[in-house]
Amino acid sequence: MTSPYDRGVEGAGGTTAEVRWVGHSTVLISLDGVRLLTDPLLRVLVAHLRRRVPIDRSALRGVDAVLLSHAHHDHLDLGSLQRIGRTTSLVVPRGLGSLLHRQGFRDVHELAVGEGLEIGSVRVEATFAAHDGSRPPYPARAPAVGYAVLGSRRIYFAGDTDLFPEMDGLVPDLDLALIPIWGWGPSLGRGGHLDPDGAAEAVALLRPRIAVPIHWGTYAPLYLGLRAVPAYLAEPQAAFSAAAARCAPDVAVRVLTPGETLAL
Repeated sequence: MTSPYDRGVEGAGGTTAEVRWVGHSTVLISLDGVRLLTDPLLRVLVAHLRRRVPIDRSALRGVDAVLLSHAHHDHLDLGSLQRIGRTTSLVVPRGLGSLLHRQGFRDVHELAVGEGLEIGSVRVEATFAAHDGSRPPYPARAPAVGYAVLGSRRIYFAGDTDLFPEMDGLVPDLDLALIPIWGWGPSLGRGGHLDPDGAAEAVALLRPRIAVPIHWGTYAPLYLGLRAVPAYLAEPQAAFSAAAARCAPDVAVRVLTPGETLAL
């Protein structure tokens, strides 16, 4: 999509800064010749959930590293990771490495909050997230995190989180915030999630140039018998856009459909 905020920077790989929302919390970040995929969920059926939008298979190609925010099944999906390949580099919260090594993934990098690593010309840093990082039915192995992706543009992927005071200026001079605004059902369930109003407050604290809502409109429970598209798959983005216009009028909100790309 195009907008007044599109600022393609040409380099060896063409436009060096863009994001493609694949659905749910899965975003393909292409920055300075590096391709990073967040929390890949790339199956039609995942436990009790059915995907309601097509899967963009091209997001699987040429990925340099996968960023995993926490161990919940809709963020760390072993079936999706296996489709990407066990040799792909995985960046995970400190404490999750052993789980992935046991599944045959060989290139796993653990980060605690405040730690980072270089992936090509891009630096990735783990940030705090106010969210339970456990993998039901097992107790927590590692905390949930977000990630700052730093290069010619500065991008924040929140993973799953609630509001926390340190969001204020968490990533200085932020170009783009990828903000969760909902979930996969008619309600958000137990705590630790942002709803549209909370996500708008988060954007006001983060102060990015652009905010893209994620974690909405992709999956719905099978047990609800979905003969038609339920309202909760479509309504959260409109509520978020309206709330952000009130809370953070200087931030440009760009609502993407799954598979759509935004150039920075």
